[in-house]
Amino acid sequence: AKNHTAEKRKQFRLEKEKPILEAFWNWLDQQRPNKGTRLAKAVNYAQNRKDTLMTYLEDGHCSLSNNLSENAIRPFTVGRKNWLFSASPKGATASAIVYTIVEMAKANDLNTYKYLTYLLSQRPNDKMSDEQLEQLAPWSETAKMNCQN
Repeated sequence: AKNHTAEKRKQFRLEKEKPILEAFWNWLDQQRPNKGTRLAKAVNYAQNRKDTLMTYLEDGHCSLSNNLSENAIRPFTVGRKNWLFSASPKGATASAIVYTIVEMAKANDLNTYKYLTYLLSQRPNDKMSDEQLEQLAPWSETAKMNCQN
């Protein structure tokens, strides 16, 4: 669950999900599909990715699916054709920066308007120290105190 710590998620996965995955791999190993069939391709595909899939159990920060990433980039894929009409490379770069800031605010459960206002009021620049810039990051406690709903 979203509200659990990464360690709790890992513990739950090892306790509840690992036996299910192990049973799946055992079942898959017993399959003997005819060569060249779609089932044979699917079995081979899964078996070739077993190690990668099992890393999901090692870290509670990992997600089994990439749905969160897919949903985060959807606005970009929808708007891609519109960006072909950016008047200049600098304009396209500025748009990319703003879209990144907005999506990072959303990913960190910040109110986007409050976060943009907060950033503009702080006026980040290249003369700021790394520590000062870190306080402006959407995952910082300072940003969360100032910008959550």
